[in-house]
Amino acid sequence: MTQRQAVPISVLDLSILREGASSADALSQTTTLAQCADACGYKRFWVAEHHNMPSVACTAPPVLIGHLAALTSRINVGSGGVMLPNHAPLVVAEQFAMLEALHPGRIDVGIGRAPGTDQRTAAAVRRSVGALGAEDFPTDLFELMDLLGDRRFDTTIGDHFKATPAASSYPKIFLLGSSGYSAHLAAKLGLPFGFAHHFDMGGTFEAAEIYRSRFVPSHILSEPYMVVTANVLAADTDEEALWHAKSSRLTGYLRRTGRFLPLPSADDAARHPDITEAERMPSSRIVGNGEHVAEQLHQLVQRVNADEAMVTAVAYETSARVRSLELLAKYW
Repeated sequence: MTQRQAVPISVLDLSILREGASSADALSQTTTLAQCADACGYKRFWVAEHHNMPSVACTAPPVLIGHLAALTSRINVGSGGVMLPNHAPLVVAEQFAMLEALHPGRIDVGIGRAPGTDQRTAAAVRRSVGALGAEDFPTDLFELMDLLGDRRFDTTIGDHFKATPAASSYPKIFLLGSSGYSAHLAAKLGLPFGFAHHFDMGGTFEAAEIYRSRFVPSHILSEPYMVVTANVLAADTDEEALWHAKSSRLTGYLRRTGRFLPLPSADDAARHPDITEAERMPSSRIVGNGEHVAEQLHQLVQRVNADEAMVTAVAYETSARVRSLELLAKYW
């Protein structure tokens, strides 16, 4: 076994809706995974904001974060992420300040600038077609930081409003992204940065280089801290892992062609007419037995020079997803 860089591992979960299941089922599965991650020693468990999507049940991360934090004991729980252009910074600050007051030291605020949905739904969320851009994102981010205790910007909002009447601690803010823009902004602000490698859109290594080479130390961080996400599915054998991965491979392919459907079972995915094309599509997914998956994830961490790995494990069966987290923790 090669010498490995010891970095923390965490979990990102999207509350994927399975074919034939309800939103309650999807959120229950997320809860089971969070409790498994807590027991296995993972550092964080993050959930993401999506709207009006037939395959994703988490529409309100702060609500789910409060639920998960109450049912776990050690792990940090947070957003991966909250899409800031959808919300007033004061509202987001109030929500996360309350979560932090309820669960001190265990709440993360991962912030993104995408809408987390299609343009029509984004207009409904933001209550205006004219508000679909992200031009105000830097200003909104500065205001959020100001309200959550980072008062180095002249936004004045912190002079007039408080996210909570008497904070004793503040949640940790991460800037998230899938491009060089977010990497540059995170570096400029001296914030921890999370890159969405699991999007399979490339640019991971370029963003990592931008972030590290342009990082400006702050009172938050004295040196860069980068989280890299990855699609990871481990099983006891390669064959079993590849079988369970058919579900996510198919849905990933269908999303690329504009078809957003609930997650099919591996049996149904194997019979789907597009499964051959789906499995031919280039992917950064890491699939296999536990030892192989851990080794491949370590190699990704080393290539990116990441400080933390965050995995999302998608399979139809809850037991397969739990087993994936258990095996990765075992071999990490």
